[in-house]
Amino acid sequence: MKQPLLLLHGALSSAKQFFLLQNILSEKYDVHTLNFPGHGGEDIPPEFSIPLFADTVLHYMDEKNITSVNIFGYSMGGYVALYVAAHHPGRVNKIFTLATKFDWTPQSASRETSMLNPEVIMEKVPAFAKSLEQMHSPQDWKVVLSRTSDLLMNLGNKPALSEKELQNIDIPVVISVGELDKMVTVEESSNAAHQIKNGSFCLFPSTPHPFEKVNHSTLAEKMNEYFD
Repeated sequence: MKQPLLLLHGALSSAKQFFLLQNILSEKYDVHTLNFPGHGGEDIPPEFSIPLFADTVLHYMDEKNITSVNIFGYSMGGYVALYVAAHHPGRVNKIFTLATKFDWTPQSASRETSMLNPEVIMEKVPAFAKSLEQMHSPQDWKVVLSRTSDLLMNLGNKPALSEKELQNIDIPVVISVGELDKMVTVEESSNAAHQIKNGSFCLFPSTPHPFEKVNHSTLAEKMNEYFD
């Protein structure tokens, strides 16, 4: 019987971003994906929050009768996975994150939200605007953008994961980041890995932040080695 493996997507994305990775991993694992509230066409709640997304993970696991699971989390998905591990011991076996941001301050949140102006996106990168529209249909992608902006500002004012909570996570965790990631630094990723008791750090050479530019075969190979 294959082990269950849950893949958690990043902000502004959906479970569809894992199509290629899921196909590779399905040979070895019982791969599960989900959409966070407000993403991928799901109903948009009044507010996005890490606790809300964590509850979505737990509800999904309960629906599928999954007692505990290994989780791969990309970007925000990794943050949610760690939150679940910190607040619900026993539900997560191992975690592998990629490109997850830990350095949340008012300044860093402001930098991230400055790139979430829908009018600017439509003018400067219309292809991205179109992809967001298609990804979150029938919901309004501009509302998804606004809720995400609020979420990031809230994280900047009060991170959902404190250093103490990271230190209390006692399951094995890999914190990984791409060498060319312009959103998440090697330093913050390495620091987070060292704060976790059974944490380790992994660097992917020549890899930027966007998931579609990640070498899925290399990532799957690392995950197979780790979750085996």
